[in-house]
Amino acid sequence: MARAQTRYVCSQCGSVASKWAGQCGDCGAWNSFQAEAAPANTPFAAKHSLKSGGAVIALAPLDAGVVLPQRVSTQIAEFDRALGGGLVPGSAVLIGGDPGIGKSTLLLQAAGRMARAGVGVAYVSGEEAADQVRLRARRLGLADAPVLLAAATSVRDILTTLAQQKALGLLVIDSIQTMHSDQLEGAPGTVSQVRASALELIRFAKDSGTALVLVGHVTKDGQIAGPRVLEHMVDATLYFEGERGHQYRILRPVKNRFGGTDEIGVFAMEGDGLAEVPNPSSLFLTARDTPVSGAVVFPSLEGTRPVLVELQALVVKINTGATPRRAVVGWDGGRLAMILAVLEARCGLSFGNCEVYLNVAGGLRVADPAADLAVAAALVSALLDRPIAAETVAFGEVALSGEIRPAAHANLRLKEAAKLGFSHALAPPETKGVGGLRTEPCRTLGVLVDRLARD
Repeated sequence: MARAQTRYVCSQCGSVASKWAGQCGDCGAWNSFQAEAAPANTPFAAKHSLKSGGAVIALAPLDAGVVLPQRVSTQIAEFDRALGGGLVPGSAVLIGGDPGIGKSTLLLQAAGRMARAGVGVAYVSGEEAADQVRLRARRLGLADAPVLLAAATSVRDILTTLAQQKALGLLVIDSIQTMHSDQLEGAPGTVSQVRASALELIRFAKDSGTALVLVGHVTKDGQIAGPRVLEHMVDATLYFEGERGHQYRILRPVKNRFGGTDEIGVFAMEGDGLAEVPNPSSLFLTARDTPVSGAVVFPSLEGTRPVLVELQALVVKINTGATPRRAVVGWDGGRLAMILAVLEARCGLSFGNCEVYLNVAGGLRVADPAADLAVAAALVSALLDRPIAAETVAFGEVALSGEIRPAAHANLRLKEAAKLGFSHALAPPETKGVGGLRTEPCRTLGVLVDRLARD
């Protein structure tokens, strides 16, 4: 047996070095090199020799008449929406999220429903015993679902077992950090083990046409643990987001080779599992009888789905000389600083002696630039202590000149607002109303400030 020596692998990009370095020269990550064993006769920068021969691969034209695989529904509409229409046979999907957020629950529900629909499904757990998974399935009402269940961590054993089964439509691995390949030394969860185990499982999925779903742990920064190359190997990467204190959960794609990354799936955690939320606006709106200053409803757009959320602002004056605080939850802090600067420079308002707090109700994170006008309206309303009518929504992008720029898909936003009973909208100029909803054009932030000061 060849004597083992130590090499160092970057956990972010998978780059290999002969000695440890503080910064990876390929991806620039700091303190990312981890030691692992390697055969002594394996060069770190091996090159292929054409003299040794090789197999000739078949090349085909791009427009070859090949029947493309049809997507397979997970039997959960919100899951299908996030995937772009369902699972593609032979694809590999990576799902990450905080511990206890509901990743295993979601996948067990999808596996049970797909199995009941006649799809061959195998569920392999490396973290729980088979009986523990059965207890969860019983709680979810899926105890009689014909799912093939196993508790194992050896990739060789898993692939040998699956090779003897009939064609599978779905294989769930929970989780990839617990898998172990006997082709390499090292404990499960190390960079080399995660990369090698994922490579073998993905190769099986491509060869057999089985849709593979891998569960990934996340670090304290919210990133999927293990080598970053893992996210490059899979076809789609989704994050399951949510706050422990809130009922809702959001499945958000960040990479999808077979669809867009601007769609989301919304779920609500209930006693019997995760329930789909076809109308997520009902989760993020606060019901109140009287208007409150600093609260504005914003029709956000998540992919092709409009979602109404409430933006809440609080402006508190402090003693002169103290450093004012700026706190943001659910929005970009840098963009808040820009809106405050435009309000001070273009509209003559002063926030220098005020602490500013901004919150997106319900714990949702908003990245839509059309939220600028709604944030500005909430800040002005809180500063002047002038409530905005409860039946009003606001949207539009703010330029540094104070001009309000048009927002994409204005009709979709207004239709959703009108459907939920809103009758008035503060919007960019030339925005037409929908149904019984009336729009009030705001060409600049100065127009908005004058309008709120008169009320």
